[in-house]
Amino acid sequence: MDQETITKDMTIEEILGKFPQKSQKLAQEMSRAGLHCVGCQASTWETLEAGVLGHGFSEGDLMDLLGKLNAILAQKTDLSTIALTPRAADKYREILHEEGKDGWGLRFSDKAGGCSGFEYVLDYSQSPEKEDQVFVSEGIEIHVHQNRVERLLGSEIDYVDGLHGAGFKITNPNARGSCGCGKSQSY
Repeated sequence: MDQETITKDMTIEEILGKFPQKSQKLAQEMSRAGLHCVGCQASTWETLEAGVLGHGFSEGDLMDLLGKLNAILAQKTDLSTIALTPRAADKYREILHEEGKDGWGLRFSDKAGGCSGFEYVLDYSQSPEKEDQVFVSEGIEIHVHQNRVERLLGSEIDYVDGLHGAGFKITNPNARGSCGCGKSQSY
């Protein structure tokens, strides 16, 4: 095989450690599949198979999860930009319209905080500031202060709406770790 893949006999710790640039997306997918202990370090030593079957899911669920995890590995990440998914862009435009701020950009940053070191910050931005770098994704300008660009390049901003809450979720290939709740990350 040209590309490494995730197998059912890999431990959760091994999966997240072997693919750090995709670890946030992989952890999110495992959590969506019902393995909510992924981020809390409680069962990172067990294999993916033991985790899935131990939570009462079927062999078919395991194979489905493996397919989704390996699809994440196959996704190409553009490390030269910051991108919104179409779903996130649509939601942001909807919010802008509700707030009477049609056409405004999105300020993307991070700040010290949380249990893992940094928290992401999303805010309205009427226009870029002098020291901003501007990225355009899905027709929306993303304003990032030049001092933050290096840590945030390659990030993808998505919007999820599910049983475990709704909101913007950021996947950053530069993050090397994140807290169990997914609210903060370390570089």
